[in-house]
Amino acid sequence: MSAPPPNPVPVAYQGGIPAVPVWLNKGDNAWQMVAATLVGLQSVPGLVILYGSVVKKKWAVNSAFMALYAFANVVLCWVIWGYKMSFGHKLLPFWGKAGPALGQNYLVNQALLPETTQYYGDGRVETAMITPFYPMASMVWFQCVFAAITLIILAGSVLGRMNIKAWMAFVPLWLTFSYTVGAFSLWGGGFLFHWGVMDYSGGYVIHLSSGIAGFTAAYWVRLRILRNYTLSMHQIYVTTRPHINSMQVGPRSKKDRERFPPNNVLLMLAGAGLLWMGWAGFNGGDPYSANVDSSMAVLNTNICAATSLLVWTWLDVIFFKKPSVIGAVQGMITGLVCITPGAGLVQGWAAIVFGILSGSVPWFTMMIVHKRWTLLQHIDDTLGVFHTHAIAGLLGGALTGLFAEPQLCDMFLPVANSRGAIYGGSGGIHFLKQLVGGAFIIGWNLVVTSIICVAINVVIPLRMTEEQLMIGDDAVHGEEAYALWGDGEKYDSTKHGAYSDDTSHNKASTGATQVV
Repeated sequence: MSAPPPNPVPVAYQGGIPAVPVWLNKGDNAWQMVAATLVGLQSVPGLVILYGSVVKKKWAVNSAFMALYAFANVVLCWVIWGYKMSFGHKLLPFWGKAGPALGQNYLVNQALLPETTQYYGDGRVETAMITPFYPMASMVWFQCVFAAITLIILAGSVLGRMNIKAWMAFVPLWLTFSYTVGAFSLWGGGFLFHWGVMDYSGGYVIHLSSGIAGFTAAYWVRLRILRNYTLSMHQIYVTTRPHINSMQVGPRSKKDRERFPPNNVLLMLAGAGLLWMGWAGFNGGDPYSANVDSSMAVLNTNICAATSLLVWTWLDVIFFKKPSVIGAVQGMITGLVCITPGAGLVQGWAAIVFGILSGSVPWFTMMIVHKRWTLLQHIDDTLGVFHTHAIAGLLGGALTGLFAEPQLCDMFLPVANSRGAIYGGSGGIHFLKQLVGGAFIIGWNLVVTSIICVAINVVIPLRMTEEQLMIGDDAVHGEEAYALWGDGEKYDSTKHGAYSDDTSHNKASTGATQVV
């Protein structure tokens, strides 16, 4: 009997060997790992650079390190228990069962999300379980970088005054009791997933949750004032010395709130550029495949971000007579955030509508409403994460409920006949579901973040000491970003003269970060 003819397919493309199982799609796997890497680069070095440069010089090291620490901490927590709480078997309608994602037998098998099978009311399968054509290891890492960037975004609300030791405790607790709930509910097969709430890539799971949690952590116990004057909150911060309750993060120091200039605008732009380009992996990776919907998501992402940046800049020029570079970055971010829940679900013209609204609505809440509403003045959200992520994320979720295109929905969503309100049919119901889904994320994060802060404060003060607030990085870390006074040397006014961060001048800062 003659030997069979040789296989004409090159060995590298043959299936059935241990490293290349028959279910593996190399293109999907390659794209998923690239997408995960792009999202990781958004955090490290993207937001590490952006945070380290957009803050006042004395907080550059602390701000950058908070981002770096959060990334590393989340990676470890994710593989030990976080992944399965978010994408494993159901424990509760909004939570998965904890467990490690470390064993070879688990990680080399085909990826699957066990609770994502969608059923009709009579028990028939409507949409099969999500089973991408790559190993579980790729899925675990892809979802890990999303969890990590969520904590880093949250950190933007508390830069410049949160005790770094309290932050070290906060990261794993918030990941465990808040992030995993949103991820399982909307992505992992929880009740919002099966109910049909649309969150393509994290407008709710990541941006709304981090914006609300950051806002809550920034200042959730009301400020007590030593002098009992009836003043507006703006006047209070300017004319009185606030007494900070020990059970709160509280605002930055009075001097930091009055003047908080970026220490390096050009480096901030480099971090922003990494954030923008990395969003191709952020939104393009969520179909779990290198397919046409992924391409649609990437294009829409860039259309919306560009439109939003331009609209924010035009508004700055119209109302403040000059374009703000920091404002342009804020507009870019709100555009990226707003399109995220609908990136692969809306048409290109709708992405322009998203961009117009994401460049104007958060601008209005940050530049106008914030300065007139006592509650917002009362809470010191350092980088305005409430506006750029919570407002923009909720706006994007609502707009997705209006503009989600039926054919694009069928490519991605588990619930058949999903559509936005403008397409008639069940679209109006889906719009209302979007609002309910957003309300759940808001309520959960308000309550859970507050509980976590109270629990941490039992053993670790949430707020830095007054000395640390005055000195900054050198007092907190014994390091400084720029050795202008000598390596590791503490600032001494008798030797170093005026502190450059607080140089006296007649003009107030007008950058977009100067909102509180």
